[in-house]
Amino acid sequence: MPINSVTKRFGILTAGGDCPGLNAAIRGVCSAAHDRYGMEIIGIANGFQGLIHEDTKLLKPDDFTGILTLGGTILGSSREKPYGPTDKDEPDKKKVYAIMETYSKLKLDCLVVLGGNGTNTTGCKLSREGLNIIGLPKTIDNDIFGTDRTFGFHSALAIGTEAIDRLHTTAQSHNRVIVIELMGNKAGWLALYAGVAGGGDVILIPEIPYDINVIARHIKKQAKSGKAFSIVVVAEGAMSVEEAEMDKKDRKKYRLENGPSIGYRIAREIQDKTNTETRATVLGYVQRGGIPSASDRILATSFGTAAANLLASGKYGRMVALLGNDIGSVDLSVPEGKVKNVPADHFMIDSARAVGTCMGD
Repeated sequence: MPINSVTKRFGILTAGGDCPGLNAAIRGVCSAAHDRYGMEIIGIANGFQGLIHEDTKLLKPDDFTGILTLGGTILGSSREKPYGPTDKDEPDKKKVYAIMETYSKLKLDCLVVLGGNGTNTTGCKLSREGLNIIGLPKTIDNDIFGTDRTFGFHSALAIGTEAIDRLHTTAQSHNRVIVIELMGNKAGWLALYAGVAGGGDVILIPEIPYDINVIARHIKKQAKSGKAFSIVVVAEGAMSVEEAEMDKKDRKKYRLENGPSIGYRIAREIQDKTNTETRATVLGYVQRGGIPSASDRILATSFGTAAANLLASGKYGRMVALLGNDIGSVDLSVPEGKVKNVPADHFMIDSARAVGTCMGD
């Protein structure tokens, strides 16, 4: 017999970029909600677009069985943002109204949203409109405020580290500097952790503006000491000291004029400054594709079953979170419009510096 549940019928969607562990989380929510609590589940296609255009279907056990190890998301995703891409933008009232209408037509007791900063911020705003929302944090960037870790991060970290390992042999064989660009537009968790795990000689993250002259001196010093190759790990959102002083508009213009991306720009500058053959590799979407790691499968499943428990008890307006060693939840307002940056005094930065890694400053 199913355990009594406050929530009888809920919708579930995935929004924003895909990442490893989404299907594991969907399975966790849906299996626990259906088997333990007897809830009805409505799958919503392609993020918030599915609510706007009423693209939904009743999910049955066959739909969420056997998806634990699958990459991507069986529900599809989109970057639809009914409240605009930034906090300053006005909401698209027609889209917000359509979402609320679909929620009502489907007779949902709650909507479960799986996504990153933008998705959980949208969830918080919809909560203020009167909808019952529960959020799950996913992103390879690990930059969602309110949770110690997001699912997707560990898988991307493993991929990034393996890529650095492979580049080491080529850099060493040809006495080159190789720059590898990882994701991380606003926060450097992925580049920092992968850089330390892969033994990067230089690690550049958005939180620490870099001086190209400092980097060049470090590489030259290594060459003089007998190490004729270097690995430079850079987050896509890393910026120079000069860029850090620019406003957002000027910085965007500068990057467009000096593209195609920071990895290539850093490589050009290093080669000019050191006269050492330098190459760039941009890992791109490879980082967030494919099957989830065992760690992410466990975390995503735990987040999913915790969401089902919140649904059953009617504790809405919450985001599931890893808090220390425990799975708990925080108010949806906690991650709203925020980015969890790497603190200047974080132990991993100190560890990187202690083993001789240059952080660009």
